[in-house]
Amino acid sequence: MQLGYSTITWGGVVGNPTGVTSVKDLYYRANGSMERAIADIGSVGYAGVEMFDGNLVDFADRPDDLRRLLEDAGVQLAAVYTGGNFIYDEILPDELSRVTHAAQLAQTFGATSLAVGGGARRASGTTDADYDRLAAALDQVDAIAADHGLTACYHPHLTTIVESPDELDRLMPATRIGFCPDTAHLAAGGGDPAELIRRYADRVRHVHLKDLRTDPFAFLPLGEGSVDLPGVVRAVLDSGYDGWLLVELDDYDGDPRDAAAASKTYLDALLADAGNPTTGVLR
Repeated sequence: MQLGYSTITWGGVVGNPTGVTSVKDLYYRANGSMERAIADIGSVGYAGVEMFDGNLVDFADRPDDLRRLLEDAGVQLAAVYTGGNFIYDEILPDELSRVTHAAQLAQTFGATSLAVGGGARRASGTTDADYDRLAAALDQVDAIAADHGLTACYHPHLTTIVESPDELDRLMPATRIGFCPDTAHLAAGGGDPAELIRRYADRVRHVHLKDLRTDPFAFLPLGEGSVDLPGVVRAVLDSGYDGWLLVELDDYDGDPRDAAAASKTYLDALLADAGNPTTGVLR
């Protein structure tokens, strides 16, 4: 497995404001310098980065600039993250057009994974049909990704209709898309991330690692919160998954490079213990 880090920590996540009136332009975006983010991630030893679709759009007309940034930092583009409501028939074509553009850019810059979140909660309440609509939309996302040489995976997320283990169990049998467990979101939704990884071991296509403090609520660098990360790593290894382990940390007030370095040190130690036959124990 290779270790990567998301650029979200450099500025946090925002959405393109034009998306309020134009769904096709509602890209995610890290609200910071991608030049600094990519350089910092490479400088602390990660092999790859994950970027939002909106940040890739910024390089669509100057692809060599991003290629140079990645090369200078010694990293590759591991994955691209996008999302959508996916339950409203009227706007779904525009959302899928945006996903297609993200997949095109991901392919252009050599990514292997397309991670996607979504499934809106209606003001009037979630309906049974919303899960069917989400599942059908995710199957289309999966096909779009495959057409561009990418592996698609669904990321359960707070504020969507797939927060809790029961909601995840409701969705997964209805769609063929892969699973992207996010350890902190799964825990915050009331689940045991390691157990859910084992439950869907054959569907894991990408992994987001982050830690969590529940009171007061905060996402944290690895090893600083309450998530059972040794159990998560053990479950991932037992599943046979051998793709990217992608560390992600949003809504963080500290120095993003220091946070990336701290998580890398912690994760390196976990993986070293996992591969040590003399102990067989993750500390």
